[in-house]
Amino acid sequence: MAFVAKNHRRLAGRAILSAILACLLLSNVPAALAQTAPDKGERLFLRCRTCHEVAAGKPNKVGPNLHGFWGKPAGHVEGFKYSDALRSSGVVWDEKTLDVWLTHPTTLVGGTTMAFIGLPDKADRDALIAYLQKATN
Repeated sequence: MAFVAKNHRRLAGRAILSAILACLLLSNVPAALAQTAPDKGERLFLRCRTCHEVAAGKPNKVGPNLHGFWGKPAGHVEGFKYSDALRSSGVVWDEKTLDVWLTHPTTLVGGTTMAFIGLPDKADRDALIAYLQKATN
C-alpha cells in the first residue's frame, strides 16, 4: 500500500509540473502568433494586390497605385485611365467613403469599371481601411 501511495504522489507531482509547464508555454503562444501572423487588413489586401499597389513609385496595375490616395479626390492618380463616373464623382477618400466603396463600389459611384463585388463584413472593411491608412501614407 505504501508503494501505491508513494507512486501516486510522484505521478500527481509530475502531472502538476506538466500542467504548470504547459501553461507557461501556452501563455506565450498568443504573443508569438501576434508577432508572426500578418495583420488582418494586410491579409485582406492580398485580394486587392492583383490590381493595386500601395508602395510609392510602383507602377499602376489594372487599378491605380493607391499610395497617397487618402484625403484625395477619386480619379487623381496621374497616368491612370479612370471611368468618367469615378473621375467626375466628387468623392474624396476617407474612412466613410472607403467604407461605402468597400461594401459595394457601385453604391458609391454608379458606372465605375472596378470589378470588385465588395466586402460585406464590417470588421473586414475596418481592418482593410486601417491597413490602407498605414500602408499608403
